[in-house]
Amino acid sequence: MRYKAKATKQPMPFSYQRLIVPVNGTSGDARVLSMVGEILHQHNAAVTLIYVVEVQQSMPLDAELPAEINRGEAILHRAEEMAKSAIGHKIDRLTTDLLQSRSAGSAIVDEAIERNANAIVMASTLRNKHGKLSLGETSGYIIKNAPCEVVVVRLALSD
Repeated sequence: MRYKAKATKQPMPFSYQRLIVPVNGTSGDARVLSMVGEILHQHNAAVTLIYVVEVQQSMPLDAELPAEINRGEAILHRAEEMAKSAIGHKIDRLTTDLLQSRSAGSAIVDEAIERNANAIVMASTLRNKHGKLSLGETSGYIIKNAPCEVVVVRLALSD
């Protein structure tokens, strides 16, 4: 005789209260925002969408970069609309933040520290670097240095 365990819904041993979601204007934004929607069905969390304008070393960190800032604001606006569509009624605590930094990875980690985030939820693609597949500099930095959980959606390889 086989015994079949009765399925019971166990409470999650952790709780997401503050999520950082980097966006960059690629197809990965929609996928990661869909995943954030799934997370918010179980957790009532504040979500911060972040876009980072990377400033070249040859320029001052506070340089005026109107084209890049306009692009970032447009990406954040689209991401905010996607989030409202994907997440719906659970989106009462959504903020956006446009940052300027030398490195997107360090800016995202610093923001997670400053906001005391429980998780960074991000999309990433594999890149071919010197004949080896890797997640890329930004994703690698975040995974190594984040003070919180990092949930990565590794997007499918394109042909």
